[in-house]
Amino acid sequence: MLRLSRFLPSTSRKVSDLKDVLWSGSVTFEHALSTSAANVDENASARKFASYTVFKGKAALSISPILPNFTKIESGGSRVKKNGSVMLTFFPAVGQRQYDYSKKQLFALSPTEVGSLISLGSAESCEFFHDPSMKSSHEGQVKKSLSITPLGNDNGYFVNITVLNNVQKTNERLSVPVTKAEFAVMRTALSYALPHIMGWDQALTSHPQSPTAPASKPRVERPHPDSEWER
Repeated sequence: MLRLSRFLPSTSRKVSDLKDVLWSGSVTFEHALSTSAANVDENASARKFASYTVFKGKAALSISPILPNFTKIESGGSRVKKNGSVMLTFFPAVGQRQYDYSKKQLFALSPTEVGSLISLGSAESCEFFHDPSMKSSHEGQVKKSLSITPLGNDNGYFVNITVLNNVQKTNERLSVPVTKAEFAVMRTALSYALPHIMGWDQALTSHPQSPTAPASKPRVERPHPDSEWER
């Protein structure tokens, strides 16, 4: 299985040099989306992953797209079974230009939540709450909240994640200040990614097969196996 560690540092070690992480994100964001159209089962090794990462003194924030899951339907086509998302990955600093990826925290943005970030005004804020076990007997064991608040004077935003784990009795919080220019990059990338995580790019570019053309294996898209709730 392809994991997020393909393009970010291994969870088994600390990042000792900022260049290690920067190199890992050198593949373009566009490639991560355009090459994903290939059938995963047939050419999984050709898939490319990319992220946009902001490094700050106390923590770093990385964003990356996750494609939707398609399922085959009786007519021979396919439809979206599960929307994709945009994964936010936070990891704390442990020294100057050193980050501990083993202590990462994940927060997956739905298409609607992506829309909230895209439409955020310079003086506006927003907050999202996630519970992985909602409507189950484990509801409330782990709670995550993500808030985006303005820095003031139209200088950017604070992006904050809080993870309350009632099982492990921990309450972790990471905060990353994002400049106006960095948020502009995020906004543009999110706007570009939105139709892709909804599967609309494939729906609008798909063409019906010719009656005489041999049937081909349906193309199935799968989201990245990393889960927001893996920790």
